Amino acid sequence: MGTRHRGLIEEINALNAFIKLQRAAESVSVRVHAVLPGELTVTQFGVLEALHHIGPLCQSELAEKLLKSGGNLTLVVDNLEKAGYVTRERDPADRRFVVVKLTEKGQAFIAVLFPKVVANVTREMGALSSTELLDLGRLCKKIGLRG
Repeated sequence: MGTRHRGLIEEINALNAFIKLQRAAESVSVRVHAVLPGELTVTQFGVLEALHHIGPLCQSELAEKLLKSGGNLTLVVDNLEKAGYVTRERDPADRRFVVVKLTEKGQAFIAVLFPKVVANVTREMGALSSTELLDLGRLCKKIGLRG
């Protein structure tokens, strides 16, 4: 379904493309994240994945990487800490910063879960050729960096 807006052709084209982008992103995300345990949110997975691949990060860096507000990320990290997946420590060099780290339990958990998500991403994106994937990545980056 496209837009019902009756305006300039540029507006209609932009709205139709935006609607398709949003719907595709949402439907792919739902299928990709179907392997997440019921108690784990997509944002919590994002935190675990970032810490797994990058290492300990300040909470503000995590929020920036995940495009989340500081307040939202605090709640996400609170819940991951309650589950025993992460710990928080004050940065000894600058006590204003809180560093988030994976626990052994968190590391083991994401090490098993991440390959399942990768398999789903690979399957979902398999609808596109290698060239199309590169084009999609380039176009998404172009739109994302516009602001």
